[in-house]
Amino acid sequence: MIKIRYCCRNYNTKNVSYDEMLKIANSQPVAIIDVRSKQEYKEGHIDGAINIPLFDIKRDIQTYVADKNTIVILYCDAGVRSRKAQKILISLGYRNAYNLEL
Repeated sequence: MIKIRYCCRNYNTKNVSYDEMLKIANSQPVAIIDVRSKQEYKEGHIDGAINIPLFDIKRDIQTYVADKNTIVILYCDAGVRSRKAQKILISLGYRNAYNLEL
């Protein structure tokens, strides 16, 4: 079960911890999306993460995650870009978009 914590003033924004992400990923299909730049991704990333920079997320997300019921966990360096990406996914109809708390 995912422990949902709401952040900021947007109650649709859901967060998960790194440990929760690992539990989820070990029990069901999940897409882990790194929304940092391609250069930042090359410098290091979570194993299995897909790199879709924030500015490309709206255009490219359906290429990688077509099913809008899939659990999508987004991350960046400080959480700002991943929260923006999360809001974009929610606006596109993704029902299980989570921001990774680092």
